[in-house]
Amino acid sequence: MTYTKRAAAKLLLGTALVAGIAPAAFADAHAKTKVGFVYVGPIGDGGWTYEHDKGRLAVEAEFGDSVETVYVESVAEGPDSERVMTQMALDGADLIFTTSFGYMDPTINVAAKFPDVKFEHATGYKRADNVSTYSARFYEGRAIQGHIAGSMTKSNIVGYIGSYPIPEVIRGINSAFIHARKVNPDVQFKIVWAYTWFDPAKEADAAKVLIEQGADVVLQHTDSTAPQAAAQEAGNVITFGQASDMSQYAPTPRVSSIIDDWAPYYIARVKAVKDGTWTSTDTWDGIGAGMVGIGEISDAVPAEIKEQALALKASLADGSYHAFTGPLNKQDGSVFLAEGETADDGTLAGMNFYVEGIEGEIPQ
Repeated sequence: MTYTKRAAAKLLLGTALVAGIAPAAFADAHAKTKVGFVYVGPIGDGGWTYEHDKGRLAVEAEFGDSVETVYVESVAEGPDSERVMTQMALDGADLIFTTSFGYMDPTINVAAKFPDVKFEHATGYKRADNVSTYSARFYEGRAIQGHIAGSMTKSNIVGYIGSYPIPEVIRGINSAFIHARKVNPDVQFKIVWAYTWFDPAKEADAAKVLIEQGADVVLQHTDSTAPQAAAQEAGNVITFGQASDMSQYAPTPRVSSIIDDWAPYYIARVKAVKDGTWTSTDTWDGIGAGMVGIGEISDAVPAEIKEQALALKASLADGSYHAFTGPLNKQDGSVFLAEGETADDGTLAGMNFYVEGIEGEIPQ
């Protein structure tokens, strides 16, 4: 069955008349743009979902009473997310942001049933006439983290907590490793897969395992601050904030961070719905566009390394340097990029291999 906004409006208007609500009052309420957000974690996770919810609050601040926002947090990827999206659409949402990779197929499925509702899916690649995709070039931030990590490690062991072995996470590992190796040819990466986006206990355990294996730098692609706390307890370990600044752990163990700034994008897309200019697009922005921010590099980082990291940030931002620039080989020694060649977006979007020098296999 396909549901349209017109059919839903008729149903709601009929309900309003039965309830004795004046048609004018109903029209005023329905003129308000309703925007839904589906979150994979709690809004208090201090990372990924926290930053998406800051974007939602920015939408409210920008548009005031002309917009109503709703959200559901801690929605599991899979069938439950499809149920949540369906209910949002039935409840009159004009635009729905689905903010995790595992929501991709559910978003496409629900969008087909509600052609008059606009959907925006974060980090995915499947689109439709009423489905856009958007993501950030997190790998640019990972390049900066890798530079700092490779420069500061004393054990030459960098730990990395992966969430799921999807291209987004693999890109980040590769980018960090490439740039750590550029400044420290002896550096090794040890990777622990947590198989979760947000689980403080699992994330803390992963950090402790990596520290026990000799890592004195820990990077993460999970959303809680638990790895920061574990590193703080261990001492002599540095970390980086993930998705959010996590500055409460500065100047150590957190020495910098990747910050996701979704607010400008969310405001622009809501405006497009309101003024009737929304179309299905694919957006993938990075440091230059401001979607990826680099948190303050703390004084725990030596001045020379900080200066180098900021220069790398500037070159990524202005496009004079690409984080994946050859010569680079794949893990098996085959050529990935020739001298001076840069990776195209299609290759990056589907990245399913480690670069040369990373040990271990990507889980299937």
